Amino acid sequence: MTITPYEDGPLLVRGRFEICSQDGVVIDPGRDTVALCRCGLSAVKPFCDGTHKVRGFRAPSRGNR
Repeated sequence: MTITPYEDGPLLVRGRFEICSQDGVVIDPGRDTVALCRCGLSAVKPFCDGTHKVRGFRAPSRGNR
């Protein structure tokens, strides 16, 4: 599995992975590649719906070190 943070956008997850709710319930993404929301504004959390673009969300593609 790889997780790629996109600048000013979502976390793209590729490969074999499992997404679970905080209660341990598996969330079926329906595909092998998903975009996870990191702006907190998506209407379909934990998945990205593109809201970050219209709301001006900003985040680097890599951490500050």
